[in-house]
Amino acid sequence: MSSFNTFKIIAIDGGAAVGKSSTSKGLAERLGLMHVDTGSHYRTLTSAILSSGEDAEEREAISKILDALKLSTQIDGRTAKLGINDRVPADSDLRSPEVNAQVSKFAAIPEVRKKLFAYQRSLADLAREQQYAGLIMEGRDIGSIIFPEAAYRFYLDADEATRAARRAKEGQTDPIAARDRMDSTRQAAPLVCPRGATQINTAHHTLEEVIEKITHLIGS
Repeated sequence: MSSFNTFKIIAIDGGAAVGKSSTSKGLAERLGLMHVDTGSHYRTLTSAILSSGEDAEEREAISKILDALKLSTQIDGRTAKLGINDRVPADSDLRSPEVNAQVSKFAAIPEVRKKLFAYQRSLADLAREQQYAGLIMEGRDIGSIIFPEAAYRFYLDADEATRAARRAKEGQTDPIAARDRMDSTRQAAPLVCPRGATQINTAHHTLEEVIEKITHLIGS
């Protein structure tokens, strides 16, 4: 049960397989928060663009596709999921080999990020309207770009071997090192540890320990 007296926004950033989703979902359940996985947003747009037959080099065509997409939200449990034209894609579609291979390329396109920026910011208002105690949003630019004013910002990390083992356990084959390089070197909203964020190495802690640590730090 949350002891929050005011609505709180919690930003969770980090690279692939550092534990953002499991940590964020655990905190959402414990503290009565609405959970948002922005990585799934980029996967959703990537899937939509790929289904149209375009690739990341076709910027003009991509802009036209993005303009035609209507963004919507469906709440599943505590997680707010992005819908395209009132349809939320299946998780299996968002984790397909094709999307895994292309998502970092599409996420680096400024027009894609611009399409999502206002929408992602608006989810704080949705969480308030739905009477959640707060919003916990995970991604790669939450504490630096989307909610730099968030009172609680965390950056999760782990060594590459630990992350690769986690992905393999999930049956995924993300090229983690390559994704990190693309995400951290892109010009638009690169992956960084936000200034003032609390860093946590999840390779040195269990999931429950990470959740307990963050819960303690935010005072609940």
